[in-house]
Amino acid sequence: MTTTTSAAAAPDSDDVRRLALALPQTAEKQAWGMPTFRVAGKMFVTVPDDESSFAVRCPMHERGELIAAEPEKFWVPPHEAGSNWVRVRLAALDDLDELRDILLDSWQQAAPAELVAAYLTTR
Repeated sequence: MTTTTSAAAAPDSDDVRRLALALPQTAEKQAWGMPTFRVAGKMFVTVPDDESSFAVRCPMHERGELIAAEPEKFWVPPHEAGSNWVRVRLAALDDLDELRDILLDSWQQAAPAELVAAYLTTR
């Protein structure tokens, strides 16, 4: 008898969409020809054209350390070097829990404090 095991598939852009929209008061809006996700009118995630990565908010003082620690996962394209955003390679993520944590962190940076507090107390 032959037994096969398969590793879980890496998260994809559909997972980004589903998990982002599961966060309170999140809306999807097309901008620059790509899907963006916003809370209270503030963008917290984008999914660029090739859908192999996504971009999230990341304070600049944390971004360098993040990229240095996991360069296969995180990077910043030259045109975003001066922004508070970082790109994340979907194929490099461990699982859906890691994706969810990254999206939640970005959402918390964009959402009003009262909404964040209310959501965190109900989790």
